[in-house]
Amino acid sequence: MIINAKNLIAGRLGAYVAKHTLLGETISIVNAELAVITGNRKNIFLKYKRQSQRGEPTHGPFLPKMTDRFLKRLIRGMLPYKQWKGREALRRIKCYNGVPLEFQGKEYETVQGADITKMQKLKYVTIQEICNHLKHR
Repeated sequence: MIINAKNLIAGRLGAYVAKHTLLGETISIVNAELAVITGNRKNIFLKYKRQSQRGEPTHGPFLPKMTDRFLKRLIRGMLPYKQWKGREALRRIKCYNGVPLEFQGKEYETVQGADITKMQKLKYVTIQEICNHLKHR
């Protein structure tokens, strides 16, 4: 299954992907940098800045600054990744920035109820903006 993450709410996308990979499906997510996180812009940046500064530089926790890895880490939090079934489900998830050549011209699926364009007056930030903010801090 190939999912286009453009303008999809990352939390709803993650829950959908986690559920289906636990059932045995392999899912590829394209345009990972265009997924969005809803909320006040200032609070979101502050949350991820605090999370990246927690701990020690050599011992973690480590927060990825690349958009595809950031989305996969977000989905990992919705899986029981410390158990065998969770690790296997995580291996079945692939995230890509943009659309790779192997997926061009193929049909993409979307997650019902996760599209940001159908909601009015909603504040949000793209994953790309969050990662750029983390890189420059």
